[in-house]
Amino acid sequence: MDSLASQIAVVTGAGRGIGRAIALKFAHAGADVVCISRNPDNCGKVAAEIVALGRHAWPVALDVSDAGAVEAAAGKILADCGRVDVLVNNAGVTRDGLLMRLDEAEWDTVMDTNLKGAFLMTKAFTRAFVKQRGGRIIVISSVIGLIGNPGQANYAASKAGLIGFTKSVARELASRGITANIIAPGFIETDMTSELSEELKATVLRQIPMGRFGSVDEIAEAALFLAGPAARYITGQVLTVDGGMVM
Repeated sequence: MDSLASQIAVVTGAGRGIGRAIALKFAHAGADVVCISRNPDNCGKVAAEIVALGRHAWPVALDVSDAGAVEAAAGKILADCGRVDVLVNNAGVTRDGLLMRLDEAEWDTVMDTNLKGAFLMTKAFTRAFVKQRGGRIIVISSVIGLIGNPGQANYAASKAGLIGFTKSVARELASRGITANIIAPGFIETDMTSELSEELKATVLRQIPMGRFGSVDEIAEAALFLAGPAARYITGQVLTVDGGMVM
């Protein structure tokens, strides 16, 4: 079922992991996709996969924390695509470290990409959403933004900030037919989790009632739901996809 037929979606952090899964899921559902990544090779490869599915795709190499670059990229995307229907703010980084050793640069890097990046991207497309009186904004946060985690004060702060930011956007834009929702993934099998020690993986698994890590496809399915027609009356919500970890 092509629930996103003829729609244009913009996905940040689309070069790998959750972002790639969302971009491909949207393409399978009939959307054309703008694939944004800081790494031009990664977003180019994902765009090529989408074209192979018979959809249009535009690879865009972009640092979402750069205000001028975001504004320029958004203008070109709107000029090239004509409109944007769905924005997925997924780009994110980690710079883990205990608070006593966490330096300002590590704090700023995480906040600039994870939180400011979502602000810049959302602001860049809001005028177009308002003008067309419709749009879907989906923000990828984390269960860490709900419960915190030792050694991730910067990451937790950025992901908690995304929740407050998105709820505020939802209230501002609801009257214009625009929804804004948050997905908070739990521990998902990605390049990041593959680097965890077996001991740490076992510790984490004991905290998950379902007894397993999630898959990127399960996050993509949640994003597809929030982007599709069945979610038209849902806004300002946090959807945790975590196997029951923070129920």
